[in-house]
Amino acid sequence: MIRIITDTTSSLPKQVTQEKNIPCLPQIIVFGSDSYRDDTEIDTPTFLSKLRSSSVLPKTAAPPPALYTPIYQQFIEQGDTIIVLTPSAAVSGTFRSAEVAAQDFPQADIRIIDTLTVAGGLGSLVLQAVEWANQGVDADTLVARVKDMASREKVYFLVDTLEYLYKGGRIGGAQALMGSILQVKPILTLKDGHTEPVETQRTKRRAQARVREMVIDQFPKGADGHLTVSHCGAEAEARCLAEELGLALQIPVENIPIYQVPPAIVVHGGPGILSVSFFTA
Repeated sequence: MIRIITDTTSSLPKQVTQEKNIPCLPQIIVFGSDSYRDDTEIDTPTFLSKLRSSSVLPKTAAPPPALYTPIYQQFIEQGDTIIVLTPSAAVSGTFRSAEVAAQDFPQADIRIIDTLTVAGGLGSLVLQAVEWANQGVDADTLVARVKDMASREKVYFLVDTLEYLYKGGRIGGAQALMGSILQVKPILTLKDGHTEPVETQRTKRRAQARVREMVIDQFPKGADGHLTVSHCGAEAEARCLAEELGLALQIPVENIPIYQVPPAIVVHGGPGILSVSFFTA
């Protein structure tokens, strides 16, 4: 049997991971000398409250290898093959933690995939991998399919400010925008796991409209594009965007997951994140 493991940066709701029996490891949120697991000890609303009252920017840490160990042990004892889908190694140490834990089981079949993405895109990959595993797809084929699907992701996201990406060291090629004297709203993407600018617009409304245009233009026709919308503190905008995209692409809005991104992503993107992910054919 193939078992899929992920972490909270997939943005998958706890109800979904529990129903599908997907182990979902926490990221660690650090406020000064206090640390919290973002699966049981702090949620996004609580995190935002602490963020507003904190004088220092919080930090994140990947799930330590010790959290992977008992999960690996259980599945190995059952004779399972393990496939771990992690967020981009360029922005998270999760891939490395999963690798370090796997070194304690040199005879086991543990495969760790850097998906080069995060949030809704990672969630889509996890759910599709579980579906393939349930269909009886072998491990080699499943890994190849996941990597192929990940290579076809398109993701566009907006942030209210580049400050969080800059201070958290996750700004990538968007660094060039920091010195702009214009009050612009950048549209960002992930390229090889790094944050990169796509283009800029003069207002948030225009940036949202442009994202909608690009998704409608690039979304695969006649194929399951696994469209998702993710946000933090922008639920109204997320729902409006999902409805508009659903109407334009003829996708029932109930088939477009709207995810609230976890604290570990908000630390680096800041409140007000709005993101769209899909996969080309």
